[in-house]
Amino acid sequence: MPPLLLLLALLAATPLSGAAAAGFGGGGDPPPTPTPTPTAWPEQFHAVVFTNLTESGGRLQLIDLYYDWPRGRNLNIIRNQLSGNPLYDVEWNNGTSYYFDSASCRTVRFPVGLLPPDWLANGAVYLGREKVDGFDCHIWTKVDFIWYYEDVVTHRPVRWNFYNGTLPRKLTELISSAS
Repeated sequence: MPPLLLLLALLAATPLSGAAAAGFGGGGDPPPTPTPTPTAWPEQFHAVVFTNLTESGGRLQLIDLYYDWPRGRNLNIIRNQLSGNPLYDVEWNNGTSYYFDSASCRTVRFPVGLLPPDWLANGAVYLGREKVDGFDCHIWTKVDFIWYYEDVVTHRPVRWNFYNGTLPRKLTELISSAS
C-alpha cells in the first residue's frame, strides 16, 4: 500500500481526543464565553439623560448630568417637559443632596453617597444580553435595586431602571469625559 493511503487509513481508524476533534470541527463543546465585566465610569463626565416617567403617572424629563468623582460631587439639572424652571439636584459623597429651584430648597440625607466609578464591580449579577432601544446590551442587577444596561460595543451605559420602575433612565449621549 502506498505511504499516503496508509497514513489516511491510519488516521481514519484512530479516534481523536475531544480537544483534537473540536479543533477539526468534529464535535466537542466550544469553550464557554466568559461573563462580561461592567465597565467603570470615567471619573468625570457630562451626559444627557432622558427620563420617561409617564408609565407611572409622571412626566418626561431631560437631565444634564455632571459627574465628578475626584471632587465627590454630582449635579443633575432636571428639566421637566413644558417647564421653564429647572430643578437642580446637587449630590455629595457624604450622602447629602440639595434639591433647589428658583422658589425652594430642601436637603435630603441618603445612607449612600455618590456612586464610585466602579460601583458595579462587586456584587453585580450578570443577567445576559438584550436588545434595548436599538442597542445590543449587557444587563446587570445589583441588590435587586437597579438594572443596568451597557452597550456591548461601546461599553457606555444605555439605560438603568430602579426596583420600583418609576425611574427608568436612558443615557442619550455622553457629551464629554475627562478620562
